[in-house]
Amino acid sequence: MVDDSLFFRSMLVRGLSEAPDMEVVGEAYDPYDARDRLLSLEPDIMTLDIEMPNMNGVEFLKILLPQWNIPVVIVSSRGDLADAARRAGAADFIQKPEHANKESVNAFLRELPGRVRAVVSSIRQASVPQRTAPGGAGNIVIALGASTGGTQATARIIRSLPADLPGMVIVQHMPPDFTRMYAENLDRDCALHVAEARDGDRIERGKVLIAPGGDLHMEIQRRGDGNYVHLVRGEKVNGHCPSVDTLFFTMSKQLPGRFSVGVLLTGMGVDGARGLLAMRNTGSYTIGQDEKSSVVYGMPREAYEIGAVTRQAPLELIADLIVRYVSNLK
Repeated sequence: MVDDSLFFRSMLVRGLSEAPDMEVVGEAYDPYDARDRLLSLEPDIMTLDIEMPNMNGVEFLKILLPQWNIPVVIVSSRGDLADAARRAGAADFIQKPEHANKESVNAFLRELPGRVRAVVSSIRQASVPQRTAPGGAGNIVIALGASTGGTQATARIIRSLPADLPGMVIVQHMPPDFTRMYAENLDRDCALHVAEARDGDRIERGKVLIAPGGDLHMEIQRRGDGNYVHLVRGEKVNGHCPSVDTLFFTMSKQLPGRFSVGVLLTGMGVDGARGLLAMRNTGSYTIGQDEKSSVVYGMPREAYEIGAVTRQAPLELIADLIVRYVSNLK
């Protein structure tokens, strides 16, 4: 529990400690104190005030969440900052009692455990594969989107990935025919098999499928025996066809849960940000390229600012993050 008021922290501790299914493992008086305690305590969930010394809660969220995948419930008197907190990645916002009288405080304490419990429950449900989702680590799918500067960034990642990586699908904004040549060039110097996607291609371990440039969007279809590419003609989305958002949205619907990974790299505009958020909201692990290593920090910035990114990282670390994550699912 992070709040600079000792009185209010004590109130929060009392309210949650009385719930039989909850344990308060620690308290912190500001974000810097919270950072150190998170490392040692590894809690399942955190409550966070907004107005605190040294750093406010919204700024702390923007720094924390890309590095530490933990649900955060904002508990604050600043109702005017509720939307900003949610955009920064807060799972819920609870208004502090306006008055310190017994009736207001007790009403707040009655509501608090249920709200915290609801957040934890929704996270757990999103992390469990649903009926249409993969049934095991062998069905993991990694989806990657990129635009301006992305051909070099994507190539660097693929060249660093092992031959037995789970199936990967890519939307790279690129003109028609160029995607085929791009895939062929990568296939010659990568451990993975890289090809331009065709409608009906099965997504398989060791294979990377790149959406063809032109007028076809790439979607994912989950069938009983595996995952497949579906190429569908459609209007431009966010000014692009194929669109990263289209791919990510179908990932969130067809493959909800922790057996899917979304990666958004350098690019101009907003394509992919909302789709990545949909993936994260259904339990996927999501990665966004950081500003320093991006040629254009547009798409990954938008994703980061709306809370779509589980982990923000420089380009040179992204391949390792992917490998470590999927290895832990075995």
